[in-house]
Amino acid sequence: MISAVVLTHNSAKTLGRTLVSLKFCDEILIIDDNSTDNTLEFAKKFTNRIIRRPLSENFAGQRNFAMREERHEWTLFVDADEVVSPELAVEIKKNINKNDFSTYYIKRRDHWWGRELHHGEVAEAYKFGFIRLMKKNVGKWVGEVHEEFSTDQPSGFLSSFLDHYPHPTITEFIEEVNRYSTLRSRELVKNGYKPSIIEIIFVPFGKFFYTYFIKFGFADGAAGFVYSFLMSFHSFLTRAKAYPQNNHK
Repeated sequence: MISAVVLTHNSAKTLGRTLVSLKFCDEILIIDDNSTDNTLEFAKKFTNRIIRRPLSENFAGQRNFAMREERHEWTLFVDADEVVSPELAVEIKKNINKNDFSTYYIKRRDHWWGRELHHGEVAEAYKFGFIRLMKKNVGKWVGEVHEEFSTDQPSGFLSSFLDHYPHPTITEFIEEVNRYSTLRSRELVKNGYKPSIIEIIFVPFGKFFYTYFIKFGFADGAAGFVYSFLMSFHSFLTRAKAYPQNNHK
């Protein structure tokens, strides 16, 4: 049996589509970071397992908490702006019954600016994916921001996709970049990172060149350019926000 876990924070705009795609699961567990919109009203239409818990700037901690709370042998993590494709739902059920692996990578298709992105910043997600499906007690989430599942068990790879619908507007994209760069800068400073002025200036340019040219972001047209540019801006903000945190210690 399988539990689906969704972390939410003011996710009302996207959550309905996500939860509809999770009906194949035996349980849907919502871990809500004190939403102030009608996220919980949407969630209650699909599940009675809703836990309100502050994120406290620690995504790995939130996910590890969810794994202790879910009730079944397998856990599927889906973000509140992602949708499990029908093909993926079938593949998940088939593979957990086969029991060949204890963790699985799931690929993700990003849909943004009216097109499906395959290159640049999202290339790794599209080609390889992330560990999102796992058995109980085979590893843990690490990293307060941009968290990953860490395990010493061999992992399988599913061929079907999660569909990702991030940042519906440029305004929302910039708001997310601002929020996550703040969280990431605090995490880096906590771990001893001290950016130099040179890094603040040149690392974002290097990131843009890498994702847009080396990783073929240009092949995704105008959407690929804007996506690479804004994620490079994220890199700039992270370092720029970390710099004064060190100087004011």
